[in-house]
Amino acid sequence: MKANFDLRTVFPLYRWQSLALAGVAILTVALMSPALSADGAQASQHTGTLATAAGVASRTAGDHWVTAWGASPVVGSDIPGSSCPAGTGLTNQTVRNVVFVSTGGGQVRIRLSNAFGTQAVQVADATVAVNAGGASAVPGSVRTLTFGGSQAVTLVAGGDALSDPVDLRVAPLSDLLVSVYLPGPTGPLTNHPFTAQGSYLGGGDLAGSVSGSGYGGTPCWMVVSGVDVRSAPRVTGTVVALGDSITDTANTTGNANRRWPDDLSRRLNARPGRTLSVVNAGLGGNRLLAPRDGQPYYGVPALARLDRDVFTQTGVRSVILLEGVNDIGFGASAGQIISADQQVIAQAHARGLRVFGATITPFGGSIIDSPTAEQTRNAVNSWIMTSRAFDGVIDFAAAVADPANSSALLPAYDSGDHLHPNDAGCQAMADAVNLAMLIGVR
Repeated sequence: MKANFDLRTVFPLYRWQSLALAGVAILTVALMSPALSADGAQASQHTGTLATAAGVASRTAGDHWVTAWGASPVVGSDIPGSSCPAGTGLTNQTVRNVVFVSTGGGQVRIRLSNAFGTQAVQVADATVAVNAGGASAVPGSVRTLTFGGSQAVTLVAGGDALSDPVDLRVAPLSDLLVSVYLPGPTGPLTNHPFTAQGSYLGGGDLAGSVSGSGYGGTPCWMVVSGVDVRSAPRVTGTVVALGDSITDTANTTGNANRRWPDDLSRRLNARPGRTLSVVNAGLGGNRLLAPRDGQPYYGVPALARLDRDVFTQTGVRSVILLEGVNDIGFGASAGQIISADQQVIAQAHARGLRVFGATITPFGGSIIDSPTAEQTRNAVNSWIMTSRAFDGVIDFAAAVADPANSSALLPAYDSGDHLHPNDAGCQAMADAVNLAMLIGVR
């Protein structure tokens, strides 16, 4: 198949109806974003190795590892209307994941996941490269990944694998390609289904491909769950955005990286002095308290994924919590949501992390709107704003609300379903974050 595909056919779920009560999530994808250039020092196409001694010696003292990109994994399952093959799995195929890194550095390591697999998955070849657009890599940027020095690795059922570091100059706010060849059959694959990003799938071992020839489109990230970079000293750690579809993808423009955590990454990168990387731990349809029965692609509850999606992120320093809208849609009380928030705070504080509470954004006129739902939202938001339970508060609700009707999104920020902010709304959310508070500087 060609790498240049028609996204309207690959992503039939474009602008699904609201996920909150209809049991369907948002998936939006459009055109691929251009990538930045790679370190041209390596001329080979598929020969990346562990860092050399000279490379290690040349790095500035104080450089350290942070997670520059992450995606919360879920069990492989069939999703109505989606062409993602994670439910069936792959055999003799390569998945080429396109991922947007929040910060840069001189070395990279990749985390592969079989967290929800029921059988071992064999990885025969894996690479990382700088994206030149579509499925193509910047020539000279493809690096072979090794795991304990071996090109092959077995992902045990329920387990992960972290690659050895490779030298690769990664620019902040750029797209990487993480390609994994799976001889298979894999069985259902751990994946992230709602991405607002086109990735690629091809037959055979195409992990080392530079041109991208032989790849066709797929709407999900499979197997890969994290990208770490050895960052500059000014990047002091990682902030994790824990949330649902409003954090994950919402109705943002596909392949444009316009989720609010992406906009926050741009603000942080532009800031002089100390800053942070950002990890998006949003999951479309996710709830704090309970799973979505019969819909495993919405993931386990937030309280059940803290260790994997938040606490084990490399360099994690703080958490922004924006969850609860789906709990409200399924009838949770304010007390139940507040109790769940308190557990997130307690567990994060026990690990030395700061937690910033974000108010639940308006949903007036949406599929979950009702007087009771609005009353619950207001009660939770009042607690977030006044309880002093959090280390700081971000008033996302005020940032995107219609001044004439605080229960509804400002029309200019409404994607059309009256629940999910559009690109402009996500930017307004990111702009509402006090960066000095987040970073911990005065």
